[in-house]
Amino acid sequence: MNAELLIMFTLDCDRAYLYAHPERELTPDEMQRYDEALARRATGVPAQYITGHQEFWGLDFIVSPAVLIPRPETEHVVEAMLELAKRDGRGRPSLHDLRIVDVGTGSGAIALALAKELPTAEIHATDISPEALEIARANAERHELTSRIEFHQADLLGGLPPALFDFVVSNPPYVGESEEESVQLEVRKFEPRNAVFAGPTGVELIERLIPQAREALRPGGWLVFEISGTIADRVRSRLSSWDWHEVAIRNDLQGIARVAIARRPTSG
Repeated sequence: MNAELLIMFTLDCDRAYLYAHPERELTPDEMQRYDEALARRATGVPAQYITGHQEFWGLDFIVSPAVLIPRPETEHVVEAMLELAKRDGRGRPSLHDLRIVDVGTGSGAIALALAKELPTAEIHATDISPEALEIARANAERHELTSRIEFHQADLLGGLPPALFDFVVSNPPYVGESEEESVQLEVRKFEPRNAVFAGPTGVELIERLIPQAREALRPGGWLVFEISGTIADRVRSRLSSWDWHEVAIRNDLQGIARVAIARRPTSG
């Protein structure tokens, strides 16, 4: 798969062209470009950082070492939020008048996916990194979604204009520094550390997000965020201790705990 991506990058073509022209030979310049890409990949640089692109939710995203590479597992966050929105809306127009904030947006993957699926929703996206926000804004512009998403440089939900959201969604850092040796070398070496590691235990950012989300959500609003199996029990415990309702952990296709869901009480 990496070799295929690098060939597509070298030829500036899509997969369909590649399969339709198996006899295509590389020119000397193309061969040099491909060899250079292979050499970078051999040092561990992720193929997505070499090509500058990654697909997520059927959209092509620009990526750089300033942002985490969007992964298929994160699509479970989008799926869970959309299911909850449909369940709560029950087909009523209110389903399409949602206010959503994506916390720690990175490349903008979750925010843009939701903007694509919910064309009348009001969507906000935050990130503490100005470099990440620059990438997210570029992706929004490429997909003509700039007018649909308001970006904010913020530490989690801090400093956002006062408002009550229907959904707070996030793919926060959730890997503990104690787990560092179990993380793929290319991830811990090349992807932004503050987007991967949360602190010693992995729940530090989530512990801050939970009370902030409670303040930012309307009564009955939902918090939906990505986790890993190693912190699932601790996340459930923290949500319960803050008296969230309908707390649930959803697994991914490999049966690994991947998404935490909780609802702010309608009173209190």
